[in-house]
Order: sequence, then C-alpha cells, then structure tokens
Amino acid sequence: MANKTPAQQAYLVILAVVAWLAVVLQIWLVMQTYAARGDSAFGAVAHTLSFFTVLTVLVVALVTTASALRGTLDSFLTRPGTMTAVAVYIFVVGLVYSLFLRSVWDPTGLNKVADVALHDAVPVLYVVYWLIFVPKKNLNWTQPFYWLIYPLAYFAYALVRGEITGKYPYWFADPTVLGYPRTFANSALLLIGFLVLGEAAVSIGRLRGSREERIA
Repeated sequence: MANKTPAQQAYLVILAVVAWLAVVLQIWLVMQTYAARGDSAFGAVAHTLSFFTVLTVLVVALVTTASALRGTLDSFLTRPGTMTAVAVYIFVVGLVYSLFLRSVWDPTGLNKVADVALHDAVPVLYVVYWLIFVPKKNLNWTQPFYWLIYPLAYFAYALVRGEITGKYPYWFADPTVLGYPRTFANSALLLIGFLVLGEAAVSIGRLRGSREERIA
C-alpha cells in the first residue's frame, strides 16, 4: 500500500504500537501470574497465545507494522484482501467478547488496561482504519471462503491443545462442559458468522469502490 498520506501513516503507527503493547502487556501479566505459583514463563506464553483474541491482535500488529513501513515490506500481509480478512477477524473478537465474555470477569489495574486494549481499542481502531484507508473495490465474493482458513485452523488447534492440556480457552468451545456435538455446533455457527461478515465486507468494499469511481 504505497503513497500513504501523513494521516494514514500516523494512524498506522499508532495502531501498530497499541496492538504490540496490548499483546506484550497481556503476555507479561500472565507471566507474573505463572511466576507467582512457580510455573514456567514458557507455559505462560503458550497459554496466552492459546486465545483467539491475542493471536488476532498479534496478526493486527504484524499487518499494520508491515503496512506502516512504507512499501519496504509489501507482501501478503499488506494486500487489501488480507487486511480485509483481518478486519473481519478482529471485528469478531470485539463482538464475541461483548456478547459472551465481557460479563464473565471484571479485571482491574493493568489487567483492565490489557482487556480494553485487546477487546475494544484494537478492534475499533483497526476496523475504522480498514473502512477509511484500505482499497476495497477489487475484493471478490470467493475470498471470504479462503478467509475461513484462519478460524478453522484455530478451532482445530484449540481442540487439540485442550485434549493435551485439559484447558480450553473459551467456555462455548469446551467439549468437557458442552460435549463435542454442542462444541462443533457452536464452532460451525461462528464459522458461518465469519463467512457472513466476510461477504458483508466484500459488499461494502465493492459498493464504496463503485461510488468512488462514479465520483471520479
């Protein structure tokens, strides 16, 4: 994404910094908890990275950092399709947290800071960035099906890791509580949600692209 305006560049830098700090802070907080009970730092990092939220904010950090480097890292990460897929992922992070997880706990102190950064600030900032700055007119209707690879891979990873460790990151995808049929049903509903939101993003992109062409 070349020829960025100063405002776009500044927005990208701020967003990248917020995303990186959110991930680092969350990892550090979990490491403190693990250290207090004599567990390893490696276990703390592995546990933190078992959450879709943290992984997705990490993806946001990578994508925005690559885009902020003024073309020096033009790659898969900076393609409009990739950045749109990430907008869908991080939107789901904020939406699912608000609907199903926000009421589960009430963090304080630095945990509250990390919570707001991961679930509120980064999702809102990134979706706004996508709406304003990311070229969208060449998005096509088949792309959202490919965008399902990431959540599918995560669901598989979470289930395998849960079988090994006995720990599942989210209550609505925990077969030890819900059973496998309900867990798979919940996962399927989430995948459908990803697909619907992906197609909505393509619709928005194509609509705005057509409008911009008419204005031009």
